Amino acid sequence: MAATSSAFAPTQHNAVNNHALYMSETEPAVTEAPVDAAASFEVEPTIVASGSSAAAVATMSQSLPFLARPAALTGELAGDVGFDPLGFAKSEADLMNYREAEVKHARLAMLAAAGWPLSEVFDKKIAAVMGMEPILGSDDRVPSLLNGGLGKISPAYWVGCIGVAAMIDIFGQLRMKSDNKEYIPGDFGLRLGYPSNEEGQMRMQLAEIKNGRLAMIAVFAFAIQEFVTKQGVVDETPLFFFPLIETLHKYANSGYIQ
Repeated sequence: MAATSSAFAPTQHNAVNNHALYMSETEPAVTEAPVDAAASFEVEPTIVASGSSAAAVATMSQSLPFLARPAALTGELAGDVGFDPLGFAKSEADLMNYREAEVKHARLAMLAAAGWPLSEVFDKKIAAVMGMEPILGSDDRVPSLLNGGLGKISPAYWVGCIGVAAMIDIFGQLRMKSDNKEYIPGDFGLRLGYPSNEEGQMRMQLAEIKNGRLAMIAVFAFAIQEFVTKQGVVDETPLFFFPLIETLHKYANSGYIQ
């Protein structure tokens, strides 16, 4: 009887199980969130420049970082690096006029930088074929203000050059003063090989102005070099203008190669 009654009497083990079952039904389960290892590290604060200091950096000239960028040079034109230490461009109109002149000089200098050495290479050969007197002297130097020899050039040639240059300049002035808002300095309306997208156009404008600036320096260097050395540019650097075998032969005869 005692054994039978003990089967229905709750034991301590059954009481614990019942209590645990009751707690699991009444209390919601609590799940621990995973701990992020990266969050446990201390994050250093990021230091951001104040508005005044950031603006000061932005207004400094890119070409001359120790000088302030001129107000008229906003960086919108290709090749604009804020270089105007003497302050020629007082306004946007001045800037456009100076850029127009720069582009024209750059294009003329690129033609001169190519034509100068080519004339020293081919002038005598062309003159011999056509039975004419060569323009170059015995020292193979191009006629110039420093080299002399400009008296050999026909006046008709100068008249033709000035006439063509005047027509081009008048055409450019008319386009510049028109109401075309898309006009940029040096735009004569030629679109052969010109990109249609804005990024490509800016790339072409930048390439032109950089090559033009380099050409202006090159032509000036040609004139000074020939005046000082009394030799033509092609004779000073024959490796760039004559076949390698011919150049080595000249060096050997001159004693440069033993």
